[in-house]
Amino acid sequence: MAYTTRADFLERARSRLAPLDHVFPANGASDFDLNPHWKPVPEARPRAAAVLMGLQERDDDFGVLLTLRPETMAQHPGQVAFPGGRVDLADASPLAAALREAHEEVGVDSGDLELLGQGDPYLTTTNYLVSLFVAVLPPDFVPRPEPYEVADVFETPLSFLMNPDNHERHEAVRNGVLRAWYAMPHNGRYIWGATAGMIRSLYLRLYTEPDGP
Repeated sequence: MAYTTRADFLERARSRLAPLDHVFPANGASDFDLNPHWKPVPEARPRAAAVLMGLQERDDDFGVLLTLRPETMAQHPGQVAFPGGRVDLADASPLAAALREAHEEVGVDSGDLELLGQGDPYLTTTNYLVSLFVAVLPPDFVPRPEPYEVADVFETPLSFLMNPDNHERHEAVRNGVLRAWYAMPHNGRYIWGATAGMIRSLYLRLYTEPDGP
């Protein structure tokens, strides 16, 4: 499918996303899908993280809320990301972590959201298992970025991100090792890595038919 409308996406999300409290029995997509020659970090279990994919109505489309990480960050400086982060011991659930982080980073009020459901978890090469929650933001939402964690906030059209023609496969040799990743460049923003991988995984869940019965 080359284009999705707001109504089409909502219908698919409400019927195909997992419940908010669903616990997946196994890992979903991962950085290793395009890099099968890599080996996961040898730890007992991945560390839990969670992100919020916030949507704002834009005519017959949605704008997807994304952030740019400051260059001063210790991890993934200057990269595009969803609001989110690690699940802390004080968080009641991955959803609670995603909502807390979205509030801290860009001022999202959890009481104003329409939560649509949960996408497949995504395993990163740094051994984080990231839960993805999808929600509609209120029409009057204005982001309030926290400068230490967010250098900029912007939107990318959902119809662009859900178009598989825009899911580019990039690769390069770094430190003598071939690395491949998805990227979705748009309007001067380079959306790539785990963020692009989660978007790709969401597209596959909503717009392709599962294998088998």
